Amino acid sequence: MQPSMVTDEPDAGASPDDVVVARVLGGDIEAFEILMRRYNQRVFRAARAVLRDELEAEDVVQDAWVRAYTHLRQFAGRASFATWLTRIAVHEAIARGRRRARHVALEAAGSMVAPTPSPDDELGSREMVAAIEAATDALPARYRTVFMLRDLEGLSVAETAGCLDVPEATVKTRLHRARGLLRTRLDATLDVSTHGVFAFAGHRCDRIVTAVMARIRSAP
Repeated sequence: MQPSMVTDEPDAGASPDDVVVARVLGGDIEAFEILMRRYNQRVFRAARAVLRDELEAEDVVQDAWVRAYTHLRQFAGRASFATWLTRIAVHEAIARGRRRARHVALEAAGSMVAPTPSPDDELGSREMVAAIEAATDALPARYRTVFMLRDLEGLSVAETAGCLDVPEATVKTRLHRARGLLRTRLDATLDVSTHGVFAFAGHRCDRIVTAVMARIRSAP
C-alpha cells in the first residue's frame, strides 16, 4: 500500500488504533484513512471468504468502513478496533450473501471454478497462488473464513474468535479441518508461502480509500 498522505506527522502511520480513533472522533476526518490503509486487506479477505466474489467483497469493504465511521462513537474498546471492524465486515458479508441467495440459484454442492486472474494477480508464482485461492474457495464457509483470518491474515485464535463470535475451541477445530481439506486438494503444496493470496494493495487499496473518504465527506 502507498503511504498515507493525510498528515505531515512522520510517525502518524505508527500511531496506535485508539489514538487514531480519538483523532477522528475529535474532528480529524482525514485520519480515518490511516485506519483504512492499515486494515483494508484484512477486511477484504474476511468479506471475500464469506462471499467468494471479489467485486461483492469490495462493495462490502466500502460499506463496512462507512458503517464503522458512522458508528465510531459506539466503539467501546472492549475488543480491539481491528476485531470490531472485522466483525462488522463479516456481518455485512453474511447479510449480502443472504440477499444474493434469494435471487440466484444455489451452486451445485462441491462445484468449484478457479477465479479468473486479474492484472493485479500477475506477480509472483501465479499458478500456485491461483491453486490455493481455488482450493480456499472450495472450502465450506465456516472453514474458509477461519482459514482466511488465521493463516492468511495472521490473526490469533482469540482475535479470530472475537471477529466471528465463536468460542476459541471452535476456531481451532475449524482451522484444523480447513487445513486437512486443503491438503487433500493441494497434496504437498500447502507449505508454500501464502504471500499474495487474495492480496489487496496498490491501486485496489487506493480505490477503496478514495471511494469511502468521498462518501464520508459528503455525508450530512
